[in-house]
Amino acid sequence: MQLREIVERLKLQVLAGEKALDREVSSGYCSDLISDFIANGAPGCLWLTLQTHMNVVAVALLTGAAGVVFTGGRGIPPEVCRRAEAEGLPLLHTHYHTFEIAGRLYRLLYEK
Repeated sequence: MQLREIVERLKLQVLAGEKALDREVSSGYCSDLISDFIANGAPGCLWLTLQTHMNVVAVALLTGAAGVVFTGGRGIPPEVCRRAEAEGLPLLHTHYHTFEIAGRLYRLLYEK
């Protein structure tokens, strides 16, 4: 499923990387541990996390993530958005907690 459709259907706010919303999303991954995502995040997955610092952008790029969803309505530092925009990485935001948005994403991707 294209990231653009996920953004629309889950009503996610696009913070950066709008030009890359045509990416295909193959799965989702929930983790707030950078090392866990490096070890287990798959290329093309959508990473759901509470972490909002600059390392998230670097790790998402390293692993080939389709994008990042910041959950729980936390504020995102502007420099993180600027870096992601410069790298063409979609950063998305939702007020939903990780558990809820993960369930909604799961339904979109797997329950057709």
